[in-house]
Amino acid sequence: MAQSAMSVTPYWELTFDADGDADGHERDRLLAEIPQRGVQDLIVFAHGWNNDRSGATRLYSRYFAPIPGLAPTARIGYVGVVWPSMRFSDEPIPDFPRSVAAELPPRPVLDKDTRHALLETFPGRATVIDQLTRLLDQQPGEQAELEEFGRLVRMLVDVVPPGPQALFTADTLANGAPESEPEMFSHPAAACEEFAQALAQLEAPGGEGFALPNPWDGAHELLRQATYFAMKRRAGTVGERGLGRVVGQLAAAAPGVRVHLVGHSFGARLVSFALRGLPDGVRTVKSVTLLQGAFSHYAFAARLPHDARASGVLHGQHKRIDGPLVCCYSHFDSSLGTIYPLASRMSGDDASLAGFDLGRLLGAKWGAMGHDGVQAVDGTRSLKLADALRAKLPAAGCVNIDAAAVVNRGGPPAGAHSDICHQELAQVVLAAGRIV
Repeated sequence: MAQSAMSVTPYWELTFDADGDADGHERDRLLAEIPQRGVQDLIVFAHGWNNDRSGATRLYSRYFAPIPGLAPTARIGYVGVVWPSMRFSDEPIPDFPRSVAAELPPRPVLDKDTRHALLETFPGRATVIDQLTRLLDQQPGEQAELEEFGRLVRMLVDVVPPGPQALFTADTLANGAPESEPEMFSHPAAACEEFAQALAQLEAPGGEGFALPNPWDGAHELLRQATYFAMKRRAGTVGERGLGRVVGQLAAAAPGVRVHLVGHSFGARLVSFALRGLPDGVRTVKSVTLLQGAFSHYAFAARLPHDARASGVLHGQHKRIDGPLVCCYSHFDSSLGTIYPLASRMSGDDASLAGFDLGRLLGAKWGAMGHDGVQAVDGTRSLKLADALRAKLPAAGCVNIDAAAVVNRGGPPAGAHSDICHQELAQVVLAAGRIV
């Protein structure tokens, strides 16, 4: 059960495939052992972009480590969710080993570790990945080659029927129908140019040393963001079809156990969609904590400020929690603050990077939970991290916590997106769940 490298016990891992099907042996063991171990509070953590099981386990071990000391008398169990996600190897995680750092080629070349991760994440697409690698290596000057790169990227991340993942792409709905596809798929060459400009800004803020951006830098970012678009879609699938069902089964097997869902990045989307997958009447989820959530800040809204006909795909789902939904965010997360709005913008939207006017993008339609918190949900409370740790958190509803005091380390392109292993953020989970 407990992993040798894990800082806490009892600890279980729960593995899902891309379509949300759980590893049956792990699931059955979890359901059988939870009652035997006398667990009263179960903290379930879902990682975001990540390359392998060992990386996920290291994250869980570091995040969970302070919790026993913070709640020494609580009878807590821990679950690490493992699902098929990936990250690009040029994205550092603060305080985590990065053995390949010195070997990484300069962007936009696709390094061997990222290429291997793509092959693992998108089985059966080796030919497409080889073609993408070749174009990034050669960087041809023709606009048509950028368009071809975009076509190949779309081929890479397209869902293969008849799987369920196509149903889990949208964060918002217009007249009950899912939002349109991102602009980056409709006009890939223009998206490459905009991504290149955004990266240049992140790497040389204020324009110091500014040079004409290389559109193939933007092509590399297009590949990254399209890959993450597929991970976002997959996170919703695993959450609703996988984790939500298992939590429902746990409620039947151990009805007295209080469940606390925690998710980082796309894992925040995963645990949020798990609410939609709960069987009717299940009230075992006592808190949900989102850390740098990589999905729309309007996902829980009943109505969008810019379109009264549209709503968040999860509107009302926070009411299925028998406790609060807590969203920790940081403006130091440049992945969500700058790149995410560009990648998420829908076809036909007129926001652009013209004149490097990012403010319009950051504050409006395409913002992420992890950059400015839950938006357009009535009654949402907003607190600074220090105040949240001193006060008693609300017993229900949405709570935004500005965590920039600790979530502030990391270089471009992701910024502080993965800077989440802090005692203060572990304390937030305990406070949200009233675990003492």
